Amino acid sequence: MTTSILHFISPPIPYFVDCGYASYKAGDYHIDRNCIGVFDLIVVVKGVLPIGENNRLWNLHEGECLFLLPDGHHYGSAPCTVDTEIIWIHFQTFGSWQECPDMNECLSTQQTLIEEHKQKAYLNHADVCSIFIPKHMKITVKAMELLELFFKQESEPKSMRNWRRQFTFQSFLQLLDRDLASPSDVTAIQLAEQIELYIRSNYMHDLTNSVLKKELNYHPNYLAKSMLKVFGMTPMAYLQNFRIEQSKRLLLQTSWSVARIAEEVGFNHVSHYSSCFSKKEGLSPSAFRNKFAIER
Repeated sequence: MTTSILHFISPPIPYFVDCGYASYKAGDYHIDRNCIGVFDLIVVVKGVLPIGENNRLWNLHEGECLFLLPDGHHYGSAPCTVDTEIIWIHFQTFGSWQECPDMNECLSTQQTLIEEHKQKAYLNHADVCSIFIPKHMKITVKAMELLELFFKQESEPKSMRNWRRQFTFQSFLQLLDRDLASPSDVTAIQLAEQIELYIRSNYMHDLTNSVLKKELNYHPNYLAKSMLKVFGMTPMAYLQNFRIEQSKRLLLQTSWSVARIAEEVGFNHVSHYSSCFSKKEGLSPSAFRNKFAIER
């Protein structure tokens, strides 16, 4: 089915808030609510639930789920025609998110969302990633098993319940994230992850597309296509971005000179490093360091 996609940046990972069951007799409507302040995941376990969000309508059948937005108007779009039962889970995130009509738009806006996220979530140089969740989908057997486990944890002691529920909920989101991938996406994801790991292990060396071609045995065009699909940037763009992120750690955690830091993270010339850093961060490496320095 064609559906829009919710795009979350993590960490922090979206976190569980509350959950429960609801049942409807034939003729009942789903409750009418506006801007409830949390995401509302609805899973139909029996029957059919007619539901709307703003001006969009769905008829959710058994085994289907829908993610409703925290700032939307949610309502029963028609009375239930049969007895219906649902699971609902409320969750929220401190990070940045957006709803996109398709994966292409998610990827094209990924870097902008990541930069917004780093400011919003108070993350300066943390390693972040995207989570892609279909707004409307059919739940797999494995995903439903995780939901069943989630509700069984209600009977556990509070101290353990809270930890385990967060873990189970995050495992559920991870499963939905990977279920979204088509067979061609899975191949691209696996190759992009190989490229990423190689770059992260060798970023301080002289890396080029030719080196990646030799090490990974794929044409540079295919490597770039896979990285663009998964990370929204080419291998060389990812390399430069990763080098700058590593340099930010060194600027904050060491007293090394800017020239030494540039060399440590793989830049051949300090002037090129400073130019790339300023273009990405909006200030020079020295100004970035001074921003966090304590005057003596």
